Amino acid sequence: MAITLVKRLVVVSMSLALVVSQVLPATAVEKSSRSIPLVRDAEAEALIADYARPLLKVAGLGSSNVDIRIVNDERFNAFVADNRHIFVTSGAIMDTRTPNELIGILAHEIGHLAGGHLAQLREELKNARIMAIIGALGGVAAGVAGGSGQGAVAGALAGQQFAQRSVLAYQRGQEQSADSAAFTYLSKTHQSGSGMISVFERLSSQDLFASRYGDPYMRSHPMASDRLSHAESVARKSKYFNAKDDPAFVARHELVRAKFIAFVDSPQKVAKVYPKSDDSLPAAYAQAILAYRIGSPTDALAKVDGLIKRQPKNPWFHELKGQILIETGKPGASIGPYQTAVSLAPSSGYLKVMLGHAQVASGNDKYLNDAIANLRKGLADDPDAAIGYRQLGIAYARSGNIPLADLATAEGYLAAGDITSARQYAARAREALKRGTPAWLRAEDIVNQSPRRP
Repeated sequence: MAITLVKRLVVVSMSLALVVSQVLPATAVEKSSRSIPLVRDAEAEALIADYARPLLKVAGLGSSNVDIRIVNDERFNAFVADNRHIFVTSGAIMDTRTPNELIGILAHEIGHLAGGHLAQLREELKNARIMAIIGALGGVAAGVAGGSGQGAVAGALAGQQFAQRSVLAYQRGQEQSADSAAFTYLSKTHQSGSGMISVFERLSSQDLFASRYGDPYMRSHPMASDRLSHAESVARKSKYFNAKDDPAFVARHELVRAKFIAFVDSPQKVAKVYPKSDDSLPAAYAQAILAYRIGSPTDALAKVDGLIKRQPKNPWFHELKGQILIETGKPGASIGPYQTAVSLAPSSGYLKVMLGHAQVASGNDKYLNDAIANLRKGLADDPDAAIGYRQLGIAYARSGNIPLADLATAEGYLAAGDITSARQYAARAREALKRGTPAWLRAEDIVNQSPRRP
């Protein structure tokens, strides 16, 4: 009987941990943000970074190295997993109909960062686990005293539920605090809070079924209807409530939405949202991508050329042309479009990486030195671009520099979170590199990396 109770106590403790991980996705990926399925898109990342920049500044995080990453998930969500990343799902990009709606979501997440909510919540989770164990032990003691195993389990479960509700109540307070901070940031940057209201209105309608049949306390966020009431009461007090989005942001937002819808949704839905009768720029963008997706690269390239003719200085149209060419087995032909894209968006590390990738994939050794230079510059600006390390390793190997090829491979494994493999390749590179050089020191740093705890 005692063994059974101990086993049940362990189950109770594990159950609390499971519920907490479901409540806070960030903790589940705390060990490595790279375990989150990401979508890399330089155009969308640049737009969202432009949205976030003034908000980070007024939040006192302007000098922080906060990166925006897009999660491959069609559900509407955004979250922070550490102090240097904001994650936005592809679903949030597709569902936000105006820049202001997505800006409001970003302001909320920046509120979490500025408020130090991750560190605070980790401490609350520790306290909750202690409460669950104390409650479970109390249940076991009562059950043993009364001779009832069922009473012990009931007491243990009661302790678990109390701890869960304590965490969720604490988190709901953090969400309300982040909302308040978001409205402050929006006001300070002369932007409207109406976008947050629009988002909450849609989420509120989606909440109806869940609120009827679920426990309202067992939620990771406040009820959307509660947040809507708070948003309306605060947002309408701002003198910027009727402020309009920057027209340039509107145009870019519509293009990014069209791009994601075209790449993610079914061809039937894309054709319905952006019919052939629609000759707007976002529709033309979506139609070009759709043509590529359904296996008509020649038609897709013709459509992209039409886009470039309409906006010759749009780097992302040139990037799309390069992508279609390299992915249809014409890497040499993709170099030109990628070079143009880089010249039009020189701050994008990811575009430099893709240019280097095209130069390596061309198989022409005359591009190797330029490829190495572009890959190194791109990775310096965007160290999370794992494909860049692989291509850099290939370029170094083809140029005969095996130690630097091994070091680049080690960097790639490190970026992917595989520290064991990273250390193996770094150790091999270290043996062949000149002691004390920057490359040798970097290899030494990787060798001395501590394995991540499971």
